[in-house]
Amino acid sequence: MVDEPAENISGGPDGGGEIDEFAPGDGDSRAEAVVDALGELYWRKAYGGRDGFECLVRTILSQNTSDKASQPAHDSLMDRYGPADRLAEALADADRDELAETIASAGLYNRKSEVIGEAAAWALREFGSTEAFDRFVADGDPSEVRETLLSVDGIGPKTADCVLLFAGGRGGVFPVDTHVHRIARRMGLAPPDADHEGVREAIEAAVPPEKCGFGHTAMIQFGREYCTAREPACLDDPEACPLYDLCDRVGVNEFDGTVVDPGETVAAGDD
Repeated sequence: MVDEPAENISGGPDGGGEIDEFAPGDGDSRAEAVVDALGELYWRKAYGGRDGFECLVRTILSQNTSDKASQPAHDSLMDRYGPADRLAEALADADRDELAETIASAGLYNRKSEVIGEAAAWALREFGSTEAFDRFVADGDPSEVRETLLSVDGIGPKTADCVLLFAGGRGGVFPVDTHVHRIARRMGLAPPDADHEGVREAIEAAVPPEKCGFGHTAMIQFGREYCTAREPACLDDPEACPLYDLCDRVGVNEFDGTVVDPGETVAAGDD
């Protein structure tokens, strides 16, 4: 296998290898065509293989912050409370103030330390060990895994879906973060007033399962590089955006340079 490029957006070298069956082409839906176009821009990779509970903790740390802030917090947490196969046991017993200090770089550290500690205690009550929880994530029915994770305080749809994707390696899972929520509605892949779950349902129904994991990470990268919240590339020049012809630009006014959340266009239309 060819070495991964420095621009790899798939979560590192431990994620399951390059996707052989994903060949960008003419998609059956516009959402699939968007993912195919992203496949021409970014490294395509399969997902799965991460330890389930560590993945859960890592995703909690990433909530409402950047990878740049959450990665050091994750590294510090693993240095203090690892290894991964005993992580729930260590975190269930961890002093909350010490845990909060350890993950301070991720922001909202008091709340996140509480959620992580309670999730660890829950995992041990329900499954008995970190390893048993990891097996459940890897081998359990995806809908049951998702529903079980969503029953835990502090674990929302995006967190549950990231665990299914990055730990479970599930096809057909397209986690929706802030970038995906904005871009899908701006491009017209989901209704402009759709919430995160509405966007997820629309995209998962339109994109083949084997392309969803890549589509998630690639759309996030596209949102950072091209389709930002306030200054999408299309405002500079149509040719500055590689997906211009696939986009409805809902909420983007190329004539006066204004940008609003797509949901605001629905509210304005109701006036």
